[in-house]
Amino acid sequence: MAMNLEQARAILQRYVDAEQEVLLGKSTSFGGRTLTMVDLGEIRRGRQEWERKVQSLERLAGGQSRPYKLATFE
Repeated sequence: MAMNLEQARAILQRYVDAEQEVLLGKSTSFGGRTLTMVDLGEIRRGRQEWERKVQSLERLAGGQSRPYKLATFE
């Protein structure tokens, strides 16, 4: 199943939301204990990955192909 642009944007937004919550110090409490089970580095890596995917899908949706580089051979 191919991922569409809106699905990719929704996933990216979840990563952004999760990163903001971690930065705000959000945690879970139960039974008188507080538990924070997050890895900010992992969240940021996931966000960066999905930013790249969204950019790629936006380029394709806009009719652009992959970015290219021009090489000269002398």
